[in-house]
Amino acid sequence: MIEYLRRGLTSFAISSFAGLLVNLLIDLIANLTGHTGFVSMTQDYTALFPSIVLAAYVNVLLYGVIGATFAMATIVYEIERMGFIVQSILYFLITSSICMAITIFLWQLYKYPAAIFCTLLGFAVSHVLLIAGEYRRLKADIKVINEISSEQE
Repeated sequence: MIEYLRRGLTSFAISSFAGLLVNLLIDLIANLTGHTGFVSMTQDYTALFPSIVLAAYVNVLLYGVIGATFAMATIVYEIERMGFIVQSILYFLITSSICMAITIFLWQLYKYPAAIFCTLLGFAVSHVLLIAGEYRRLKADIKVINEISSEQE
């Protein structure tokens, strides 16, 4: 469990920094190209806070929470009595519930139902692709293990 907490904290730090860096680059490029005063947060989101600085801090904090969620949710793959597909579905449900809630809050998507659907669909498609790739890799690993095992007999 300590290992997953360590992973979560590490991923929190990396995700927060990466989110901060991406927002900084977007803001910098937009402002350098003539969009003076551009901020890479929606006006609806920033209106929820007493200052844009606090909104930015919370934004970065939530990026970290997303990263920590992805890292710590991998604990479901340690549950041995569950098959890979069930583990993957559980991982999807955990990560999508946290990430979608944060995304809806950050982008104020509850005001745009089609955007919620499209975001969830994109999230689901990316997970299906990742799960399919991991499944293929696991099958290849099992094949190699079986070949080694049969050679040793």
